Amino acid sequence: MTDALATPGRRIAEKGQHNLASLTYKAVSDMIRHRRLKGGHVIVEARLAETLGISRTPLREALQRLEGEGLVRKGDGRNYVVRQVDVGEYLQSLKLRLLIEPEAAVLSINAIPRRLLKSVRQEIHDLLDATAYHTDAHWFSDDNLHNMIIDHCGNAVMAKVLRELRATTRLFEIDRLKDRLKPDSTEHLVIIEAIDRGDVEETRRAVAQHIESLITFTRMHLQVADL
Repeated sequence: MTDALATPGRRIAEKGQHNLASLTYKAVSDMIRHRRLKGGHVIVEARLAETLGISRTPLREALQRLEGEGLVRKGDGRNYVVRQVDVGEYLQSLKLRLLIEPEAAVLSINAIPRRLLKSVRQEIHDLLDATAYHTDAHWFSDDNLHNMIIDHCGNAVMAKVLRELRATTRLFEIDRLKDRLKPDSTEHLVIIEAIDRGDVEETRRAVAQHIESLITFTRMHLQVADL
């Protein structure tokens, strides 16, 4: 294990035994989402448990939960493997998001607290104003924008599907993620302004254009066929 995996373990140790399975789930989930455990990585339970400073029981519970969310899968042996998403699955997931997420955004318009909208907007401005690029900050802002929509769409089934699709698209490793900082942030601000105005059609259009932008970016930089 690399030193990058040690920090979550220290946080868990400081929390003690309270709600250990949930803390372990969050730590491992963060490792996966932030690429400290990459797609195809074989998770050796004993080694990871030692790194996190916990027993294997809460780790197994966490891995089972992550399996249910599609972030890990059972390998050929007893170990779990971080799910690897190829470009075909990534684009297909984006296309499904294109059908669903604009409607989720429209449903969320009247439910999103304005203080949350203001906070997410400020995070985006801070990201654009930063003097250095940080991948985690980019993902954090991206998560907060899309989760704001998912959490307030008022449709539990739609929210569940979108969370699963988001998990899939997050697992796809974009080598040139930094190139998405400005378009992502600019497109997110357009979405926020449309929601803030209560403009149904512009909200739907802004979310759709954002997802279409991701599809175009992927095809252009990876030179993939139409899927």
